[in-house]
Amino acid sequence: MDGGAASTDPDRRNSLLAEWRSPRTWRTALYLLVALPAGLLVSTLLVGSVIGGLLTLPLLVGAGVLLGALWLVGLLGDLHRVLAGLLDIHFARPLAPVSGGLLSWLRATLADPVTYRTLLFQLIQPPLIVLCWVVLGLLLTVAALGAASPLWLLDPAAWPVVWGDRTVTPSVSAVVGLEFLALGSVIVLGGVIDLFGRMWTRLAVALLARDPGAEAARREVVALRRAAGRVALGDDLHATLLDLTAQARDASTADAVILLGRDGTLLAGSGAWPDALLGLPDRLPGPGAADVRRAPDGTLLATLPVTLPAAAGGPEGGVLRARYAQGVRPGGDELAFLLSIADHAGTALHAAHLIARAGARAGEQERARLARELHDSVAQALYGITLGAKTARATLETDAARTRQSLEYTIRLAEGGVSEMKALLFSLRPDALEEGGLVAALRQHAHALETRHGLTVHADLRAEPPLTPEAQAAAYRVAQEAMHNVVKHARAAQVWLDVQVVPAPAGAAQVVLSVRDDGRGFDPQLLSPGTLGQRSMRERAAGVGGTLEVRSTPGQGTTVVLRLPATVRAVPEVSA
Repeated sequence: MDGGAASTDPDRRNSLLAEWRSPRTWRTALYLLVALPAGLLVSTLLVGSVIGGLLTLPLLVGAGVLLGALWLVGLLGDLHRVLAGLLDIHFARPLAPVSGGLLSWLRATLADPVTYRTLLFQLIQPPLIVLCWVVLGLLLTVAALGAASPLWLLDPAAWPVVWGDRTVTPSVSAVVGLEFLALGSVIVLGGVIDLFGRMWTRLAVALLARDPGAEAARREVVALRRAAGRVALGDDLHATLLDLTAQARDASTADAVILLGRDGTLLAGSGAWPDALLGLPDRLPGPGAADVRRAPDGTLLATLPVTLPAAAGGPEGGVLRARYAQGVRPGGDELAFLLSIADHAGTALHAAHLIARAGARAGEQERARLARELHDSVAQALYGITLGAKTARATLETDAARTRQSLEYTIRLAEGGVSEMKALLFSLRPDALEEGGLVAALRQHAHALETRHGLTVHADLRAEPPLTPEAQAAAYRVAQEAMHNVVKHARAAQVWLDVQVVPAPAGAAQVVLSVRDDGRGFDPQLLSPGTLGQRSMRERAAGVGGTLEVRSTPGQGTTVVLRLPATVRAVPEVSA
């Protein structure tokens, strides 16, 4: 979604033909050319369907025709939104409609203000576009007549000009004047086309935008939910930053969003960004602030700070920049959303830095310190999501009831993020497993899995199993890897997590941990048993004297069963 930059050369901007040198002028002319037949077609279809529905209303088909007219309002509105792309306006994709049948669709459509704004645009567009073409036609006529004036001088009899009772005879000075008039008409024509482009841009943004009020809040909630999950996953920094910029662009009205490091290095981006606008701005905004200014090409650039957590030792982590097409300006709510995305980027950068340090220093003391720092950074970020969602709920004035459910879900997501942070602490500090126990760690991880990925986890964890600290760590890592495989490969909706103590045939008790899903499964004969995930789980099981079994059938899910020897301190006999 490139914003179509005009020339940034001052000499070219100040020249008489500056508008004609701008690609935007030609795209606007193309829009005016295409919008005329499109507007007439839209008007004909809407008026025809409404009249047809009213005439046939006494019959059974009349109501269906009127419903079709209402459906056409949205469909033809999408046609106008596509045409608005010629003006460098790119509307965010709509969220998936809520299923519920014809009556639900009818209620939602009639209650949506976008329906009426779209209909208003479709009603006023044809006469306005005709008026535009009348003005352009007059200027084109003057320019054409002035350009053809030398033909009048060469053969006055072939081009007679009658003024009252007199026949005007051309002269060289009159022809020269007409040529200057033609040139002036061309110059004015470029300016008028540019003016029309700005007018149609503002009109389209005001009436065709899908994201005012509650819908924008819903979209931002979805984006923040994905961003929190991606940051919490923390598997690939570059992929995380790319996903954050994509979420920011999709959920906002920006044409492009980029992330820059503190030295101006491009970290990630979504959308086309001109090379001339890369780099850090001259003035950086303070923490929690946003700087919005106009670029030399006429677009708007919003710059927001990427703030690192307090544990990082400094607030500067770079900037997030968003580029808006001419005529589009972000509101305060959108800037607050982009600031939240920037905070997520800062958390991801800090977490990646901590993980790199953990890889370089694998000592237990260093890992415990990293766990404390992660607690300071991730917990603060997730707590900020909770405060942001509650604030949004309190400040939303347009159709707040419609967004309350999404906001409440975001709050629950933030609380789940805290649970995931605790699960991360368990994975970073083996002694935390001994302090909190395997059951507590698995509950935290199951809750985080439900919150972030929407899976339903049926956890039957019972009492704390009698295991050594090493066996606890191995069991937790195996369960973690198995559930990660469910998310990554299984396409499952439900997961069953079970831990129990069962008697062994020889009399010694075993702790049995199983992870089962209802996903697509696989053929064990076709999958190499030496894959990294299975090999890692088998090595962990063997390292503490246990065994691992993986059972799967295509279309019937997968079951991972880990059996570990129980310690002597407690052997409750619980049947399988």
